[in-house]
Amino acid sequence: AKIFRLCLASEMATNFKPHLPIIDISPLLVKCAACKCDDPDMMDDTGVVKVVRKLDRACRDVGFFYVIGHGISESLMRKVKEMTHRFFELPYEEKLKIKITPAAGYRGYQKIGVNYTSGKQDFHEAIDCYREFKQGKYGETGKVLEGLNQWPENPQEYKGLMDEYINLCTDLSRNILRGISLALGGSPYEFEGEMVGDPFWVMRIIGYPGVNQENVIGCGAHTDYGLLTLINQDDDKTALQVKNLAGDWVSAIPIPGSFICNIGDMLKILSNGVYESTLHRVINNSPLCRVCIAFFYETNFDAMVEPLDVFKEKYPGDKRSQVSKRVVYGEHLVSKVQTTFANLLEYS
Repeated sequence: AKIFRLCLASEMATNFKPHLPIIDISPLLVKCAACKCDDPDMMDDTGVVKVVRKLDRACRDVGFFYVIGHGISESLMRKVKEMTHRFFELPYEEKLKIKITPAAGYRGYQKIGVNYTSGKQDFHEAIDCYREFKQGKYGETGKVLEGLNQWPENPQEYKGLMDEYINLCTDLSRNILRGISLALGGSPYEFEGEMVGDPFWVMRIIGYPGVNQENVIGCGAHTDYGLLTLINQDDDKTALQVKNLAGDWVSAIPIPGSFICNIGDMLKILSNGVYESTLHRVINNSPLCRVCIAFFYETNFDAMVEPLDVFKEKYPGDKRSQVSKRVVYGEHLVSKVQTTFANLLEYS
């Protein structure tokens, strides 16, 4: 009852402006690290209550928020970006050694012009990675993405660094999702088990080349089609924009040492529409290259994603929450990947 009243404190979405919410999640992480996420008195902790309240408000009103107090060192986040800059500065021929192809499971480097959003070319290059899995584990659907991630030989230490980073982002995402589950009025573990007990992940390592004109579309307006996203972006260039209900684009100005977290279409479904995935885009204005590492924390690959019973019971009268869509996440992901890279062979 205590948690349910907390959730009702958030009202209709607002036209957030001029910035996204900032949430220090350290009190939540302390509880989770002490293995007390299932403590029935967890919501008696004033620090946890404050975090959960802010998560609920941010997910209802904005769908985006800055995460601080997350426990991943700023030096590691910075090193990941520095290494990424070094890769994108390599000659084109060197980057092509790990080029993305359907035969490689859509893993690897894509040059500028390969990625499409809503049928339009995006002005960026990237390395796409997916959680690796055993051949045949996910049948015909999974076969499309089977393969090993392709890492460059230069910088040499890139793969080891990114493996460490991915593990940390996975743990962080799991704990943020536990806080979101509390914010919705459930237990910390509503999303685990058959739904997110064996989470898939996707990572896009993106380079936005410098431009000599204004308002170049680095990535067109879209919602993320997964569960939860963590964005690690350059500290000195503002490019990510989030759309509010009034139709205004609000810039996500970088805060050093923070992640930007946003909810995706799968969380919208699971929450029965209580939390909305939000349109966002990337507009390039800088003459210098900008990098962004986007980590997408997902459901189990073979999960049937539909509104969870606990949230259908808690929010039966909310017209915004009448979500009837059901989708197998892996099928959904493969469809999106194949649509995005429909012209891949043409640009190989």
